[in-house]
Amino acid sequence: MLRGFLTVGGWTMLSRVLGLVRDQLLAALIGVGPVQDAYQIAFRLPNMFRRLFGEGALNAAFVPLFSSLLATEGPVPARRFANETLSVLIAWLTLLTVGGEIFMPGVLRLLAPGFAHDGVRDTLAISLSRITFPYLVLICGAALVSGVLNGMHHFGVAAAAYVSFNVVGIAAIVLLPPYVGGVAHAAAWGVTASGVIQFGILLYALHRAGMTLHPVMPCVTPRIRMLLGRMAVGLLGSGITQINLMIDTIIATLLPTGSVSLMYFADRVNQLPLGVLGAAAGTTLLPVLTRHLARGEMADAHAVHNRAIEYALILTLPATLGLILVADPVMMTLFGHGSFSARDAILSGQSLRAYALGLPAFVMVKVLSPGYFARGDTRTPVLIGLMTLALNLVLNLVFMHPLAHVGPPLASSLAAIVNMMVLGIVLLRTGAMHVTDGLISRLSRMSACTAIMGVVVMLCCLLTPAGHMMEMSGTARLFTLGAVMAAAMATYATGLHMTGVIDMGRVSAAIRRRLGLRPSSPRA
Repeated sequence: MLRGFLTVGGWTMLSRVLGLVRDQLLAALIGVGPVQDAYQIAFRLPNMFRRLFGEGALNAAFVPLFSSLLATEGPVPARRFANETLSVLIAWLTLLTVGGEIFMPGVLRLLAPGFAHDGVRDTLAISLSRITFPYLVLICGAALVSGVLNGMHHFGVAAAAYVSFNVVGIAAIVLLPPYVGGVAHAAAWGVTASGVIQFGILLYALHRAGMTLHPVMPCVTPRIRMLLGRMAVGLLGSGITQINLMIDTIIATLLPTGSVSLMYFADRVNQLPLGVLGAAAGTTLLPVLTRHLARGEMADAHAVHNRAIEYALILTLPATLGLILVADPVMMTLFGHGSFSARDAILSGQSLRAYALGLPAFVMVKVLSPGYFARGDTRTPVLIGLMTLALNLVLNLVFMHPLAHVGPPLASSLAAIVNMMVLGIVLLRTGAMHVTDGLISRLSRMSACTAIMGVVVMLCCLLTPAGHMMEMSGTARLFTLGAVMAAAMATYATGLHMTGVIDMGRVSAAIRRRLGLRPSSPRA
């Protein structure tokens, strides 16, 4: 599982870094305002459905069924099930896409009600959304193929394919504006084009892995009926984070112009550790946990779940505190150029702090949810999800006017914390998760090391106030922020080594073996 975790995490990190480059281009060329707001809504619409249906409910229901079928009946029935699922999925999503294209003005009235009073944002958002919406069919199909690859324990290529999204997006922003009417339209066409490429790469990779999928006549077989039942029940449970973010988006469109953009850039920075750690942990844990449970290996299942918690939090805890402490310098360094002003960076940094507050909870929800899905229980996460969904809505309404662009991120973070706590309590009470003294001890030592790291970061920040960073050149900003991060990483790694959480000697040796380097010889 650790190999899969590192493989998925590594490819996801590369994808996020390239995504950061894409966002830097958008910030520099468009800035914060009505055009950026309209594009972000057009991008979020298919992305929201992708995460809900493709990577959310479908992944949570399909991977355990496919993995169990592959382990108990072999590749032929598993391939048949995957073909049936893909055909039903594509047929249904195509109908949904056609309907969305026709009724796009009405769809945006629901997702972006605040745009109705702004003709520029409303018209542009409708035009851009019609370009990006076909991405829904392509990326959900790609998510299903990724699920098949993950079920076969081919984690690397499934994670690597998503890098193409940002590669194509960057190329579109750089090359297409003169031909399609501007940067926003170029970025929108890049979204849809990337879906075609990702789907093609994954289908080819699956063929190389020995399981070629072919479309069949869509038919609701007993297994498909079981899958759809689990998807319907698990929709809220697996996608509660996305639904909460959708509520944040709806509220943001009712706030002053630019709030959608400010929250977007903050969320993109927050998604760097969340996407890498949360996605890696959830993706690799589910099939491994399902296999142990199918074999009746309960002790191994508990051990794997606890290890996944450690893997996820060992980097999430310092990332959370770091983002809270250096939010302004991070936003200034990453986006403070071109049309993105110093004021934009500071305001977006406020949203980033609110998002970062809930980062451990967001990651832990992805780690705890497989404890239910691997056992075929999608009902319990739904009930918990409904509760936190209602809480998020109430908090958004309470915070939106006094806190403006900070309100939705703070509401989402607090709701995620409650979601995490309830998921964990139910798993413990039902015996589906067993927290050992060793896990508690290691998490306590990680927290202590994180606190010491935070003191070092605060001392570094006193030497270079955030307000002075906008006066620096881009290179000087990057060097300054890099120095702070290096000091933080060194402090945290030293603390982990001294407290026995990790053995840096073994880590170094493992890295050298991975790189094919010889271990250093002791001197005579």
